[in-house]
Amino acid sequence: MINTAEVILWGTRIGYVHQDEGSPYVSFEYDRDFIDSGTEVSPIKMKLSKLVYEFPDLSGDAFHGAPGLIADSLPDKFGNRVIERWLMEQGKSLQDFNTIDRLCYTGTRGMGALEYRPTAGPENAIGEDVNIEKMVEFASEVLSDKERKKLSSEEEIGYSQLVQLGTSAGGARAKALIAVNEKTNEVKSGQIDAGNGFDYWLIKFDGVKKNGDHDLKDSTQYTLIEYAYYLMAKDAGIEMEECRILEENGRHHFMTKRFDRVGNQKIHMQTLGALTHIDYNYPGLCSYEQAAEIVRILNSSMRDIEQLYRRMVFNVLLVNQDDHVKNISFLMDRSGNWKLSPAYDITFSYNQNNIWLKAHQMLINGKNENITYDDLIISGKNMGISSVKCKKIINDVNKVLDNIENYFARAGVGEKSFSKIIKIINERK
Repeated sequence: MINTAEVILWGTRIGYVHQDEGSPYVSFEYDRDFIDSGTEVSPIKMKLSKLVYEFPDLSGDAFHGAPGLIADSLPDKFGNRVIERWLMEQGKSLQDFNTIDRLCYTGTRGMGALEYRPTAGPENAIGEDVNIEKMVEFASEVLSDKERKKLSSEEEIGYSQLVQLGTSAGGARAKALIAVNEKTNEVKSGQIDAGNGFDYWLIKFDGVKKNGDHDLKDSTQYTLIEYAYYLMAKDAGIEMEECRILEENGRHHFMTKRFDRVGNQKIHMQTLGALTHIDYNYPGLCSYEQAAEIVRILNSSMRDIEQLYRRMVFNVLLVNQDDHVKNISFLMDRSGNWKLSPAYDITFSYNQNNIWLKAHQMLINGKNENITYDDLIISGKNMGISSVKCKKIINDVNKVLDNIENYFARAGVGEKSFSKIIKIINERK
C-alpha cells in the first residue's frame, strides 16, 4: 500500500495526502510554498492554511475518508468495479488497496486538473485507436462479474483501454474518456495529449449488460433519451457542452464534450458535494438555495445563479430527480476565478419505488416533492431573482415541454419510451 502522495495542480505541488496504516481516513496538508500563492482551490471547507485537514465524518462511499478536494478524484462505482478486476489480474484484492492507492491509480487520468504522484495504475496507451466494441464487451463482463477468459492480443488491447479510460469519469454507469478527431474520425485515449485536431469527450456506453444507477438497470434507449433532454435543455437556455450520439453496431452511445479540458489544457473542477462536504447518497441534505449561496461566495455572479435556477426549473418540469450535489460542478481558472460549470447528466430520472429517484435529491423551497409553481418562484426569490425573471424562465422551459414529442422524435426515441415518460410528466404537472 501507498501511504503518502503528492497532489499536483498544473505542474505545481499544492500539498500532500496521507493515510496511516489501517486508518479509514485521509489527511491533507497544503504545501508551504503553495499557501503563499493565495490560490484557493477549495474555498469553502479547506481554505489555505498550515492546518492538517482530516474529516472523520467523511467515511462513507461518497468520500472514502478523503477531504472533499481530493474525493472528487476517486473512482466511482463503475470505476471501482474495473479496478477490482484489474487488481485481480495483479493477484491482489481490494483489501490491499487503500484510498491513497486509488488516488495514485488515478494518477494523471482524473477529471479536472488534480494529479497524484507516485502514479500506480496501468500505463497510458500511446497512439492506439480506441475499440468501442471491445470496451462495451469488457464493461459487460465487469458488471456481470464474469471470470475473465484468455484474451487474444487484439482483445487484450480493448481490455487495457477499458482499465485506462473507464475508471476516471465518475458515476455508476459504464463510460470512458476519449479523444476524437473530426477530420480523420480517429478515436484515441482521452487520458493523453492526443495531438492537434483532437477534442476530448466523455462517452456513455449503450448496450452494456447490467448497466445502471441507484440499484436499477438502465431502461432501453436511455442514451437516446438523454440526448433528447440535451436538445431540450439547450433550447431552454441551459448552458451545456456539445453532445451527440455515436452509432456503433446497432448501439447508440451518448457523447458529451468535456468542459474540464480546453484543447489539451486541464481545468480545475470541484463538485458541489466536494466543496461543501455534503454526501450525495443522502437526499435532502442540500437545497438549490444553498447551492446559489455557494455561487455567491465563489463569484457573486447573478448570471450563474440564474443559470442554476433555470436548471432547477427544468429538472422539476421535465422530471429529472437525480439532481444530487455531484451533478453540479464549478470550474476554476489559473487566476483563481470560479464559475458554474456547464450542466451535465440532465435526463429523465424517476422511480416511485427508489429512495434516490422517488423525489428530488435537492430541496426546493424546503420540499423535494409536490413542487408547485409558487415553490419555484419563492425559491427563485430566495436566490435573489425577481419574480418577473422567475416567471420568464419557467415560461422558457414550458415552451420546450410543449414540444417534447418533436425533441424525442429528433433523438430517435421510440413511441413506447416516449409514452411512458410523457405520462409521468403530465401526472406531475
